[in-house]
Amino acid sequence: MVHIRLKPDTLDEENAKFSHERLPQPLFLNSVPKSGSHLLKNIMRMFVPVEDHFKEQFIQWGNLQQYKHAFRAEGKMLSWGHLLFSDASAVEAAPARKIVLVRDPHSWVLARARFFLSDEFGDNSVLVKNGELTVDSLINLMVFGIHGKAMSMRELFTYNAVAWRGSDCTILRYEDLLQAVKTLGTPESDAYFMSVFEAAGLAKVPDDWQERVRIGSDRKQSGTARENLSSDIGIEIPKELTDEQKALVEFSAPGLRALLGYA
Repeated sequence: MVHIRLKPDTLDEENAKFSHERLPQPLFLNSVPKSGSHLLKNIMRMFVPVEDHFKEQFIQWGNLQQYKHAFRAEGKMLSWGHLLFSDASAVEAAPARKIVLVRDPHSWVLARARFFLSDEFGDNSVLVKNGELTVDSLINLMVFGIHGKAMSMRELFTYNAVAWRGSDCTILRYEDLLQAVKTLGTPESDAYFMSVFEAAGLAKVPDDWQERVRIGSDRKQSGTARENLSSDIGIEIPKELTDEQKALVEFSAPGLRALLGYA
């Protein structure tokens, strides 16, 4: 597991301004890394009492056995992480409702590259911070992985998202969530968030839910928002992949974008 250094937020203090009901059962927010994890997590934090937030750790395969009590049925905790699908993770997370957040692999590659270059990403000097890597090479590494150091795009999407698909798991797309945040107050946004709350198992949606979403989705509260990342590396990440790079994405994980509804 890589150590990530993020600035603390003030959402616990904001949370205390609202009344809350406990979740009817545990809720686990899983995601492909760099798919808007903090956006979904911060929004949902505003609907669950702080004492029911599982803050001990971001749950991953490497610490699953240490923190599997986050999923205990009687705990009714809200937890989050990047948990790979396997027999043990499927068994341990079984008592919890599960929401998995994904992102268009095309924009995901670029987001992952920016994060690898940031000061917030631990041990990046070992990987890419010598300044000698070209942009094209860095993007290729984000697609195909770094041998012995970082998983490939296909592996991350397979085990953090696709393999979790089933009747007890709801798949959300980052782009849809972001659009609903930007258009908050419209019928389309209302319908979207009602479906999210239903997937989360909220027994009752509070009347002030839009204000909670506004606070939770504030980019200033997210340590991984693009503008909140810092870096002194002179590598400029493009806004869009080239056609050749998009072809590499398809070669690496054929059919993935179509399966997720992006093609």
